[in-house]
Amino acid sequence: MKKLLILLCILSCTIVTACAPAAQQQQQPKKEMAFQMYSVRDLIGDPDKFAQNQADVLKRLAEMGYTAVEAACYDNGKLYGMEPEEFKAAIEAAGLKVLSSHTTRNLSDEEIQNRDFTEALKWWDQCIDAHKRAGCSYIVIPWCNVPPTLEALKVICEFYSEVGSRVNAAGMKLGYHNHSHEYQKVEDKVMLEYMLENTDPAKLFFEMDVYWTVRGQVAPVAMFKKYPGRFTLLHIKDDSEIGQSGMVGFDAIFNNAETAGLKGWIVELEHASTPDIMAGMKMSADYLLNAAFVKESYE
Repeated sequence: MKKLLILLCILSCTIVTACAPAAQQQQQPKKEMAFQMYSVRDLIGDPDKFAQNQADVLKRLAEMGYTAVEAACYDNGKLYGMEPEEFKAAIEAAGLKVLSSHTTRNLSDEEIQNRDFTEALKWWDQCIDAHKRAGCSYIVIPWCNVPPTLEALKVICEFYSEVGSRVNAAGMKLGYHNHSHEYQKVEDKVMLEYMLENTDPAKLFFEMDVYWTVRGQVAPVAMFKKYPGRFTLLHIKDDSEIGQSGMVGFDAIFNNAETAGLKGWIVELEHASTPDIMAGMKMSADYLLNAAFVKESYE
């Protein structure tokens, strides 16, 4: 009996030892890596789709290594048709957290002309309250049209600063996300550079979309060095899956994260090279998780 027990113990140890390397090979490095929910809009991009598919889609994304979400469907106090607390609970049930959200109520031409923020700030007050209840750390303005004059752009910057003060008071931060058109000139000044130079860093950070910056014929790292500390978040984006086009220097971007002022980054896919967007999200996650130049965390 004693010999049998010894034999079983040796056999057990042998099996565990043999299986350990395989298990280790399957484990991905753990990194703080958010995704923009717009990427999977065809699956969970509106209230109906979110209600039907969110549990499965979010679980699969968490299993790929994503750790947080940036929302993209806020309306009238709700996110994806849900009360903020319910949305937060759904995200956390999948093992994720709510990092940020894209939403805005920009000024009309008449409001800019009159410098009248009254109605817009009412909208923002409700928006800020909802996002605080949803557990957001950041609210990000995803776009703004190119204004005709620098005077109009000055008013927009004043408005964003007022909104930023209110977001700060709620314990969050306000950011602005660029596309390529912000690298156009308004009169004699590049729009994005004017915004960076005429807003208080304490009230407005910038979420650089590195793909659209390259499309705007500007080097992301050059912007980091010209405006250090202003780029709290980054949108990590490529022509399709991350790292496949060769047009965006992700290694240089991440290697200059400290200069940028980076605190977090978000994967966004406009589309994938395959009809299966989840396959594209997996390919992007694998590339970034295995990239030696991407740190575990930037907080």
